Amino acid sequence: MAIPNISDEHMRVALKELEQALYNHEQWAETLYGTLICHLPPDERDVGANTHHLCRFGQWFYKSNGAALNKFPGFAEIGFEHERMHQYAASLLRSSVDGIPISIKDFDRFVSALKRLRLEISSVQRELEGALFNLDPLTGVPNRVEMLSKLREQQEFVRRNHACTLAMMDLDLFKSVNDKYGHAVGDQVLIGFARYTMAHLRPYDKVFRYGGEEFLICLTDTDLETGRAIVDRLREELASLPFEASGKGIFHVTASFGVAALDPNIAVERSIDRADKALYLAKAEGRNCVVGWDASMVE
Repeated sequence: MAIPNISDEHMRVALKELEQALYNHEQWAETLYGTLICHLPPDERDVGANTHHLCRFGQWFYKSNGAALNKFPGFAEIGFEHERMHQYAASLLRSSVDGIPISIKDFDRFVSALKRLRLEISSVQRELEGALFNLDPLTGVPNRVEMLSKLREQQEFVRRNHACTLAMMDLDLFKSVNDKYGHAVGDQVLIGFARYTMAHLRPYDKVFRYGGEEFLICLTDTDLETGRAIVDRLREELASLPFEASGKGIFHVTASFGVAALDPNIAVERSIDRADKALYLAKAEGRNCVVGWDASMVE
């Protein structure tokens, strides 16, 4: 499951919400088992037609829409399994009320749905925790620890005829920003660039902080020509972003880009190096431009 481009703050909120919702669900399951075993009258909310919306987990999932989690690919699957589990639970409870013996098949069906739901929730939890561990604390984008493993996964898709473009982005004359406005303002520029880039790419594209003022962008299912056009559009938009330093007015920062295809036949690090060499040339050609790697550039 791919982690969407959201900030570490939103991920922490999402993780906390999910943990509380899971606790509420476990409490509901314990009550259900007690009702079935002791032949107690069921909660009316558990036997109705819309029961999956009425439990505490469902109220969080559907009414708040999971807040920070609703863009996760696995979030919809949690909803599907949760609804199905409640359908099976309602069937068991109705049988118990009517004095009809519960078959092993029906009980196993409920237990299997319950396990699948827990698996989906645990999967999202692990993904969130793993992403938080590997996020750059300043900008909220994944760091280099996360980068290589994700790019190697992407390279497997490239081997199956899914093109991928890498773009190395470096903020132009960033040292002068720190010198003139201070490091606190420089940090805000880095954060602004990272957040804008994340927000204006597709959810399945990736942005990594490579180091300092350098970022690496991974454009999946994108050939080099299309990738270069996307990056050039991004370059223009970033150059127009306004930043403000107290008492020194509005200023703008540009960036240079080097792009290269993620080659399926060489190490990921060499493809990154190609994008870096193209970036070096973009700097040499006057900055605030995009240069694509080609074979004339010495590896």
